[in-house]
Amino acid sequence: MAPATTNSSPSAQRHVGFSRRTQAPRQLDGDSPPVNKYRMLSEIMARAPYAVVERETYSDLLCDQCGSGELPEELLLCDKCDKGFHMKCVRPIVVRIPIGSWLCPNCQGGKRVRPFSQKKIIDFFGIRRSSDDANDKRSSQDAKKRKKCSRPLVLHKKKRRLLPFVPTKDLNRRLKQMGSLASALTALNMEFSDHLTYLPGMAPRCANQALLENGGMQTLSKEDMETLEQCIALSKRGEFPPFMVVYDSREGYTVEADDLIKDMTIIAEYTGDVDYLDTRERDDCDSMMTLLLGAESSQSLVICADKRGNIARFISGINNHTQEGRKKQNCKCVRYNVNGECRVFLVAIRDISKGERLYYDYNGHEYQYPTHHFV
Repeated sequence: MAPATTNSSPSAQRHVGFSRRTQAPRQLDGDSPPVNKYRMLSEIMARAPYAVVERETYSDLLCDQCGSGELPEELLLCDKCDKGFHMKCVRPIVVRIPIGSWLCPNCQGGKRVRPFSQKKIIDFFGIRRSSDDANDKRSSQDAKKRKKCSRPLVLHKKKRRLLPFVPTKDLNRRLKQMGSLASALTALNMEFSDHLTYLPGMAPRCANQALLENGGMQTLSKEDMETLEQCIALSKRGEFPPFMVVYDSREGYTVEADDLIKDMTIIAEYTGDVDYLDTRERDDCDSMMTLLLGAESSQSLVICADKRGNIARFISGINNHTQEGRKKQNCKCVRYNVNGECRVFLVAIRDISKGERLYYDYNGHEYQYPTHHFV
């Protein structure tokens, strides 16, 4: 018996295929209207990846801030909006030409940093909770000795001893100071570190030998070493120098004195990752500091405070090309031989009043870093 014939026309096949598709259930009366899952175009564009589109010519490129096309060698081109900006017109200013892609402040955006609670501040800085009475007693005795010896040493300024910083007595005010530093470090995705860091793949600690220095290194005396140890002990207890980290639209994050800072006071040690200078020659990090100047370039070391650092990372450099810029300098950068290793410290060179912003000569004695763009 022959089988029953079926309709195999194309129209019938399309109908069968359509009837088998899954259909959304119909909305019943009384149900809430469907939620609109469409996003705003502005939100999509803000999160969408950008593509670099090269122009045929950049001869007519102008600075979006000042409207001038002068100094074309200092014009930076944003890789997202394709607008031009002078290095000195960007806020905060750009010290050196960045390597790789660069975004202007408008395209970078910025996330809001929430204030830190007391517990988070203590955890962020790794403050030692238990107080050491013996160290407190020793610190008070050292302070009395320095007070007795301060008068004759004033007559010989070159031989004056370094002074320890005096932390703020008010605990709430001290927490605000530490909170401002923690917020600035968090905004730059940095970790707090109050000592030099030696990481695998960078310079080892054995490379930091003061005997390899070719000049410009000072030896820390026994008395100044005691002062340094006292400052380290204070920092471990969460008693830092009285400074506030504030954001300035022209200079970025800067440091202001929150109390009187005496002349010759140790402000901070410049900390960060230690690496060879040859490895970082083409690095666009704007916070490198010379640690060791060797007779050979392969021996020279630098401190890179782009991933780890302390408040020294936010102290501003002066424009040492102008007389007005040099007048603002109130602290200096000194490299010391400490137990055979090179260390870098910032020291006040005059009394710094409350509310005054801190400035130092970023070059030290070698004058290798460009500072003519500094405000």
